[in-house]
Amino acid sequence: MKLKTSARPWRQGMLAAALLLSLGAAQAQSLDELGKSLTPVGAERKGNAAGTIPEWTGGIAKAPAGFNIDKFSTYPFADDKPLYTITAANMEQYKANLTPGQMELMRRYPSYKLNVYTTRRTAAYRQSVYDNAKAEASSVKLVEGGNGVTGIKKSNIPFPIPKSGIEVIWNHIFRDLGGSVTRYSADFPVQSDGSFTAGKRIETISWASYMDNPEPNRILYFMNQITAPANSAGEVALVHEPINQVEEPRLAWQYNPGQRRVIRAPELAYDSPGIGADGLRTNDDLNGYNGAPDRYDWKLVGKKEMIVPYNNAKLADRSLKYTQIIGKTNINPDLLRYELHRVWVVEANLKPGKRHIYAKRVFYVDEDSWAVLHADQYDARGQLWRVREVFGTQIPYVPTFASSGEVLYDLQARRYLVNALTNEEKQPEFGKKYEVSDFSSAALRRMGR
Repeated sequence: MKLKTSARPWRQGMLAAALLLSLGAAQAQSLDELGKSLTPVGAERKGNAAGTIPEWTGGIAKAPAGFNIDKFSTYPFADDKPLYTITAANMEQYKANLTPGQMELMRRYPSYKLNVYTTRRTAAYRQSVYDNAKAEASSVKLVEGGNGVTGIKKSNIPFPIPKSGIEVIWNHIFRDLGGSVTRYSADFPVQSDGSFTAGKRIETISWASYMDNPEPNRILYFMNQITAPANSAGEVALVHEPINQVEEPRLAWQYNPGQRRVIRAPELAYDSPGIGADGLRTNDDLNGYNGAPDRYDWKLVGKKEMIVPYNNAKLADRSLKYTQIIGKTNINPDLLRYELHRVWVVEANLKPGKRHIYAKRVFYVDEDSWAVLHADQYDARGQLWRVREVFGTQIPYVPTFASSGEVLYDLQARRYLVNALTNEEKQPEFGKKYEVSDFSSAALRRMGR
């Protein structure tokens, strides 16, 4: 019922209070469905009407007997064959389930295609992630402007039933990777002629909720050490990521091996160029999206069925050489797996008076894991500029939903950047316990040396 403008203020107040109560009751009822009609992290448990998306039955929450991490790429769907392949020639047939970025890549690069497989809803987390999400969901709130949350202690899914785009993004930022992870990886800025030079790094991330005595107001601690090429080796960056970024902005430091000293590095945020990326990504591009969301207005477009990268264990095959993965214009498509999944679509538009090289960003966030799997990013003219793909993969022995790598295609520069490949590197290490002192400026200086 529409209120008349002549309604008395007290009546408007009573109606508003009644509306808030009804909304509160609906929210409480919805939260009761976690672990029932909804998965423990808030996804729809049931499949779709067409039967092309199955029911979620728990994902892959543990590795089977005899599981060998070095043969991870052959598990568990190595015998699957593509249901169909999408190319520029037939993409119009599937455009309802494709992003603008995917279609533009097919138009530009004949070697870019999507091999689409049977949908497998493998995403699963540790039981503590499920328990904390349900226990804290009713108390978690956005701070003013959405640039942070309050009422959270241990949860990695602050908003399992999101009501806004910013809540979806906070779920992505908070989501768990086994409590902590140390990842040994390689990045490749690929030039327009297909040539590239590997950059290598050691990344260590620990979630504050996984630590015994973290500092107040912390989501996670992050250390990034460059080990190659030689002219960059020894650079180390350290980030303390706050929960409430209204009260406290991101804290960042950098060790410069030339100067042999640690300096504060507030520029390690937003659209400043990412280390080792040859100008092909911003700092907040990494991992699909990271950092403070305050420069954008976040619109929740809704949930859609989209063809996205999923179950990409094959890309992590340790028998593969990087030269077999990286092509002239795009990653070898026969090493990639795409599936039809329900995703939250979130559109971010730059706020008036704020600055960022991306005027608009559209994110596609997996309902089962809260991971960004795809992002289309636009310049100030409204032109599609960069296309990000994150090759989602369930890691059963943790369990967590991570990735086998990322790629960002720059349509204007006609170059692309591959991030976080691990094929020729050491295996990642999940679940190690860290202390706050492991992420201090003193630790940063020791690591640089």
